[in-house]
Amino acid sequence: MVIEIGALKSGDDAAVRRDIEMLASACHESGAILKVILECCLLTDEEKERGARAAVASAADFVKTSTGFSTGGATAADVALLRRIVGPRVGVKAAGGIRDLQGALAMRRAGADRIGASASVRIVGEAATEGG
Repeated sequence: MVIEIGALKSGDDAAVRRDIEMLASACHESGAILKVILECCLLTDEEKERGARAAVASAADFVKTSTGFSTGGATAADVALLRRIVGPRVGVKAAGGIRDLQGALAMRRAGADRIGASASVRIVGEAATEGG
């Protein structure tokens, strides 16, 4: 799911939590996981923190940096911020703009559990070539 950006930006964290809780409950009842996409490129650091805290409080399984379709993608700084906020029990997925092995490794070092990349074939090829 994509977080309700308007509600988050307007400070209605209760609405954000209710939205996530509803979907988390439905997902978990059917055995699925819920990834909450924050679309970090549209948010301030304070909004990213509030969104990540709402995701944790609402039983989301992952927070995700972006859809990859907005004005920017994952940054190592955003991944590190999200990891710091969600701790070890909630996953962090970096997505958007990861185009090579070095970018993927930077996201992992910053704390990403998963990488979403349309360049995954290239990344795996680079890893095989470099012996990584």
